Amino acid sequence: MKKLNINDEIMPVQADNGTPLLWVLRDELNKKGTKFGCGKGLCGSCTVLVDGVATRSCVTPIETLIDKKITTIEGLSVNGDHPLQKAWKDENVPQCGYCQPGQIMNALGLLKLIPKPSKEDIRNHMAGNICRCGTYQRIEKAILIASKYL
Repeated sequence: MKKLNINDEIMPVQADNGTPLLWVLRDELNKKGTKFGCGKGLCGSCTVLVDGVATRSCVTPIETLIDKKITTIEGLSVNGDHPLQKAWKDENVPQCGYCQPGQIMNALGLLKLIPKPSKEDIRNHMAGNICRCGTYQRIEKAILIASKYL
């Protein structure tokens, strides 16, 4: 049995080594916040942080995650009071909301890398996360706002 550090909790995992993290999160650990999008690491819906770096969970086998710290959208803030979550609400970012967990986690990865990003930094870093509703301008604004509080 493998053990993964997910949201600062050591969790036993039964899945085979090659199983993508996304399916372990959703099917084995019942953490449904991380979404399935394309299954090829192209859309960003499944983004989580691994040791602080935005990572596509749909293409990351669990065997590569032993002794790593995994943070999912559920681990951001139980109360919804993380600066990114607050900015997302204040700027009314989501429309359908499906991609938003991945957007928020990718934004957090950006802010860990570049604490005070420019608009260009945000556009470049977030380019791999697709929002079918087209809320990109609101996402950019929310990230700029949240960066003031982190």
